[in-house]
Amino acid sequence: MYTSKIFTVLTGFPTWATIITVGLVSTFYTFLGGMKAVVWTDFFQSLVMIAGLLAIAIQGAIRAGGLEKVWQVNYDWGRIQFFDFNPDPTQRHSFWSLIVGASVGWMSTYGVNQASVQRYSALSTLHKAKSAVLLNIIGVIILVTVTCLAGIVMFAYYVTKGCDPWKGGIVANPNQLIPHFVMEVLGYPGLPGLFISCLFSGALSTMSSCLNALSAVTWEDILKPYVGNRSESYQTWVTRILVLVYGAAGVGFAFMAQTLGGTVLQASLSFTGAASGPVLGIFLLAGVFPWANWIGCVSGGLIGLALPLWISFGAYSMPAGKTHLLFPTQNCTATAITVGTTLATTTTTAVYELSAVERLYTVSYLWYPSIGAATAVIVGLIVSFATGPMSIDDVDPKYLIPLFDRIFCCLPGRFRRTLRCNLEFENPEDIKAEKDLQMIIEPSKIPQEKEKFTENKTYDEIPPPPYTPATDGELFAMTEKNSIICENQNIPSECIHSIRL
Repeated sequence: MYTSKIFTVLTGFPTWATIITVGLVSTFYTFLGGMKAVVWTDFFQSLVMIAGLLAIAIQGAIRAGGLEKVWQVNYDWGRIQFFDFNPDPTQRHSFWSLIVGASVGWMSTYGVNQASVQRYSALSTLHKAKSAVLLNIIGVIILVTVTCLAGIVMFAYYVTKGCDPWKGGIVANPNQLIPHFVMEVLGYPGLPGLFISCLFSGALSTMSSCLNALSAVTWEDILKPYVGNRSESYQTWVTRILVLVYGAAGVGFAFMAQTLGGTVLQASLSFTGAASGPVLGIFLLAGVFPWANWIGCVSGGLIGLALPLWISFGAYSMPAGKTHLLFPTQNCTATAITVGTTLATTTTTAVYELSAVERLYTVSYLWYPSIGAATAVIVGLIVSFATGPMSIDDVDPKYLIPLFDRIFCCLPGRFRRTLRCNLEFENPEDIKAEKDLQMIIEPSKIPQEKEKFTENKTYDEIPPPPYTPATDGELFAMTEKNSIICENQNIPSECIHSIRL
C-alpha cells in the first residue's frame, strides 16, 4: 500500500494499479519457485533496498552541507535523543519502548514467526541456522542505521531550506516526505528509478515471504492432518493454490489499508505486533511452564490476540497527539502555511479529558507485542490451573526451555535444579544428533540394482547425496532396533545413512 502511494506521487501511476501489479508479481514468482525463489529474490532485493537508501543519505548529506552539519542540526532541533528514560507507556518513543518493547517484537519475529522458522528449518544443521540468525542481525542493523541516517539527512536538508514540506502544507501526509525529498535531491538520470526499485523490493520481498509462509503452515498444520500423506506433486499444487488464495487476500487488504491514517511504519508495526505478541506468549507458556494445558494455551492466545488488536484499532479513533518538537516553516510561502494550518485543524479535535479506556488507546505501538505476550502467559496460566494443570512428569523435558539455566548460569547447580523443578534437560545438539541416528532411508528410495551393494564395495561408492553416508562411528552407534528393522526390510547395511535435516 505504501509503495503504491509513493509510486503514484513519483509517476502519477494509479494507486489501485500499483497494488494489483505488486500483488500479481509477488504471487506469480512465489507460485512458481516456492521457498528457493523467495530466499534468492529476498537477498537481491535487500541489496537494492540498501543501495537506494544509501543514495538518498549520501546525496542528501552533500546537499545539506555534510554529515557533521547534519548531526549538529538534528541535535539543535531535538531530534537526537538517545536516553529518554520517561517510563510513561503512552510516549511514542522512549528508551524503554525502544529497548524493551521493540526487543519483545524482534524476539517474536526471529523466534516464532513462521516466515523465519521456515527458513531455519530449511537449513541442514542447527549451527547453520544459528549462523543465519546472527548474519541477519548484522543485516538488520545496517538497514535500520541507513534508514535512520536518511531520515536525519532529510530533516537537516529542509532545515537549511527553512520549510518543512509537511508542516508547510506542500505534502498531504508524512508518508509523502521521502518521495518529495527524492524528487528534489536525486534529480539525476536513473537515481529516482533506483528509489522506486528500492520501494518495490521491500514490498515484493515482504509479500512473497508471507505468501510462502502462510501456504506452508496451512498445509502442514491444517490440511495435512485431515488429508494424510500425499505425493510431492499433490502437496506442491495444494500449496500453489494456497499461494494464489493468500495473494488475492493480500491485495484486498491492501485496498482496505488505504483508509488508515498515520505513518505506514506505525500501522505495520501496530498490527503485526498485536498478532505476533500472543504467538510468542503461547510459545513461552508451553516451553517454560510445564503446568500449562491446551485449554490455557488456547484461551491465553485468543485473549492475548484480542486485547492488543482492540487497542490498535482504538488508537486510530483517537485524535492525533500533539508533539513538542519544532519544525522549520519560516521560509514557507504564506499559501503553503495556510494549507498546512488548515490540514492540522481539520485533523484534530478539541482538547478534552481522556477516559481510562481512551488512555489505553494512547499506549505506544511498540508495547503491543509485550501486551499480547504477557496477556497470553498470564491468562494461560490462570486458566490452566483453574481447569487442572498438567503434571510435570507428563511433559518430556526435551520440549521445555531451560530458561533458568540460561538466565542464572552462574548459580550453583543445586539452585538451578530447584528453579527448574528438578528436571534434567538434554543439550539441543544431543537431541539433534539422536534424531539423526534414528532416521533411515525409506525402502522406496533404495536403489534396486543389487550389484551396487556387494561385499567389496566401500562407503565411497554409495550413491551420492541428497543422502550423506554415515561415518563408521555413526554406523556402530545405530541401535539394535534399527538393525532389526533393516534386516526385516532387506536393507543392506551400506544403505544406512545419517540424514541431515
